[in-house]
Amino acid sequence: MASDVRVRFAPSPTGHLHVGGARTALFNWLFARHHRGAFILRIEDTDRSRSTDENIGAIVEALQWLGLDWDEGPPAPGYRQTERFESYRDHAARLVATGRAYLCDCSPELLDRERQAAQQTGATFRYSGRCRDRGLSAGALRLRIPTEGATVVNDLIHGAVTFEHSQLDDWILVRTDGTPTYNFCVVVDDVTMRITHVIRGNDHLSNTPKQILCYEALEYAVPEFAHVSMILGPDRSRLSKRHGATSVQAYRDAGIPADAMVNYLVRLGWSHGDQEVFSRAQLVELFDIKDVASSGAVFDTTKLEWLSQHYLKTMDGGRLAELVEPFVRAAGLTPPADRARFRGMLDTLRERAKTLVELVEQGRFYFEAPTAYEPKAAPKLLTPEGARRLGLLIERLGGTAEFTAPAIERVVRALTEELGLKLVDLAQLARLAVTGRTASPPIFDVLALLGRAEALARLRRARALAEGAA
Repeated sequence: MASDVRVRFAPSPTGHLHVGGARTALFNWLFARHHRGAFILRIEDTDRSRSTDENIGAIVEALQWLGLDWDEGPPAPGYRQTERFESYRDHAARLVATGRAYLCDCSPELLDRERQAAQQTGATFRYSGRCRDRGLSAGALRLRIPTEGATVVNDLIHGAVTFEHSQLDDWILVRTDGTPTYNFCVVVDDVTMRITHVIRGNDHLSNTPKQILCYEALEYAVPEFAHVSMILGPDRSRLSKRHGATSVQAYRDAGIPADAMVNYLVRLGWSHGDQEVFSRAQLVELFDIKDVASSGAVFDTTKLEWLSQHYLKTMDGGRLAELVEPFVRAAGLTPPADRARFRGMLDTLRERAKTLVELVEQGRFYFEAPTAYEPKAAPKLLTPEGARRLGLLIERLGGTAEFTAPAIERVVRALTEELGLKLVDLAQLARLAVTGRTASPPIFDVLALLGRAEALARLRRARALAEGAA
């Protein structure tokens, strides 16, 4: 049964989705799904100079890739702040009519002088209230903050946080040019969208007392708040581009599976005992915002890659093929039309790679014949004697009834015994011939997956090269 829980993720489309924003979205999504409530996507695009439709598209795409579906939001109308100006005007008029807001004509120059004077004395700048009782009919609209007392934010993560009104000023709701400010838009949007819980980054905590006073001035119920800690870089400063990739798209393009990314993000600040790997269903069942840590979490790329490798090793073969195929094509390669064969190739590679990009690179030999051979190994193996051994192997493999891994293994072992060699001597030669390397998945599997015609063609090419080495 659905509950009345309603949460929102409200990104500003000034760039791609940062991993910190993605984690905030994930916590909201999990909270909504756990409580069978609604998850709303709202676009805060009032910064006209930096907000673009392209960035909105990128954010939507990133959320969809992560599997964070929303119950309300774009492309439906009314979920972009630029579509909601009439609502902001109506609420501003209400505040003026009740005397909870007033107009101010203080010039930027006057405010700068007051700010500089405060800085010189070491005081926190606070608007003087010069226009509070002037009854002006034009100017910027300011909220009338109580001069005494305090506002307490009862945060679900941090507990009670008290803000003295003496440290707050009469903040601007609507600028002189008629555009509403961020803090005012957020309050109006949250109340009109019936948001019950505001889960966001703790860089917004200082805005919260201002917003609570605005809710109260409008005589609206105040939602519950939970401010999640920042994600930190290895040096424990706020995660930024100088630490490396920070956008969801960058990790997607690097070949991290979406489920691994979700699993990693949720563990940045949230835990359930010592468990590291969670299915989506488990996360929905177990997630509680009160279990989120109040301290910052360090982004650890090694841990993310460990999770990524875990998902590559354990996911369904058909799903893995579906995820890998775009990366194969992006590398300029063509996956085989035979899907069972494609899955078989991937099964030999999944233990050896941390990302989808790495998996494709590890298995490049499956999709194209080697154009070069490992420099240190080629002079040792591609010799006249190597050519003789390859000739015998070609002859035996060409005549075998079945071209399966077990049948190939029997042929190679029999030839090894006949020549008085160790298995590794012939296996490494064959491996170099068909992959160009001395490290690969099991050579019998590789030969079988390449197929008789392709495997023999590569062995013949290497034999010719070895003969030429004489």
